[in-house]
Amino acid sequence: MRRADRLFQILQYLRGGRLTTAAQLAERLEVTPRTIYRDIAHLIGSGVPIDGEAGIGYLMRDGYDLPPLMFSEEEIVALVAGARILQTWGGTKMSAAAQEALVKIDTVLPDTARRKIGQVNVHTVAAPWHGGSWRDHIDQFEEAATSHTRLTISYEDGNGAASSRTVRPLGVWFWGKVWTAVCWCELRDDFRMFRLDRIVAVEDAGTFRPAKGQTLKDFMECKAYER
Repeated sequence: MRRADRLFQILQYLRGGRLTTAAQLAERLEVTPRTIYRDIAHLIGSGVPIDGEAGIGYLMRDGYDLPPLMFSEEEIVALVAGARILQTWGGTKMSAAAQEALVKIDTVLPDTARRKIGQVNVHTVAAPWHGGSWRDHIDQFEEAATSHTRLTISYEDGNGAASSRTVRPLGVWFWGKVWTAVCWCELRDDFRMFRLDRIVAVEDAGTFRPAKGQTLKDFMECKAYER
């Protein structure tokens, strides 16, 4: 969990006005009490009216609330529509995160803007073939691209021919119906794109260091991408 998300959750737990210990917060957020102590100190330093001390517990004085987020109606429609699309067509973790983001936004919106969320008439429908492990693959390849993790994949092309190769994920693309992963393929020693719904299995193959000529920027600039 990112620190910003953890700080938000701490505020939610303290909003009830009940005395809450660092140990209780640590258990709920799956971190150490020392981390909670640092987070509480950061919140107090930011002006949040939290009373208490380590070993006793903390509470937030009445009257404090998170500052309202100000979005135009068009921005609210865009946020809700985007979140709903990701809930239906995004990765498993991505879908859950989109739902959580909407809940957090709803928590800090003014009443008029909150009502607008329920009035957004943009919806998504899953195709009959929708589902399967490819949703997990979206998360896997996105995380691998961020952490520079090599993956060994079992892949079937459009003709059903199977192959196994180790790739260096650079990013994921959504084409309206299918997701593809842009990778540096160690077998072909070149850029390749793989449809995530055709990947049968994925295994961690260790980390890699981005190399000149093998990065996403290089891919975007190459002729193969232009075609």
